[in-house]
Amino acid sequence: MHIAPYIEKLHTSPEFNAFQKEHPDSYLVAGFFVLDYEESKHVHQLDYYVPKEKKVAAFTLDKGIHLQLLSLMKAEVPEQLEHRTHIDLFALKGILEEEMKNRMISESIHKNIAVLQTIKGKKLWTLNCVLSGMGILKAVIEDETGSVLTMTKSSIMDYVKKMPGTALNQAVAHAETKTGQSLPTKQRAQMQHELHRLDELEKKIEEEKVHLKQELDHTKDKK
Repeated sequence: MHIAPYIEKLHTSPEFNAFQKEHPDSYLVAGFFVLDYEESKHVHQLDYYVPKEKKVAAFTLDKGIHLQLLSLMKAEVPEQLEHRTHIDLFALKGILEEEMKNRMISESIHKNIAVLQTIKGKKLWTLNCVLSGMGILKAVIEDETGSVLTMTKSSIMDYVKKMPGTALNQAVAHAETKTGQSLPTKQRAQMQHELHRLDELEKKIEEEKVHLKQELDHTKDKK
């Protein structure tokens, strides 16, 4: 499905109508989507830049319309995002899998965090995927051509090492309480993997968004 139906759903809501009356100069700058291919628990969010506030209005469309005003990561004004897309939202997985085959990456995609933005006039999908086998896949796809511009794979353990010790210890302690015994090293690693697979993405959507925008800004600086 393209993003147009989500935009239409938002634009016909009383929440957006009230927002637009207060901020008539706002415009669409990004789509933020979490696609859970295992449990089909998807998250759909549309971001609008509010020039007067110099902030982004983030509308989450799941379980009602919810609005949050967020500060920009940088002072740079985001580019406007045109409503129509060439790539279907659920076609992203197929594009990724085809390129993964070319690169001899055999894992399957469990979750895909996709950000759609216009950068230097080009509409780009920035993707962060959780793979089977404790892997993280990062990719950038050009919307107009469907070309995979970049793709890198890393181990989820690289991210686990950066996690706050308290959160990790709580997860391990919970598992040990349930089993009544200490977890072996291998199972502890699996707990780390499960913790970092973002099982509660709906609750942590803004935290993930900040991380992804930082990654995207880093990519922009390299170009």
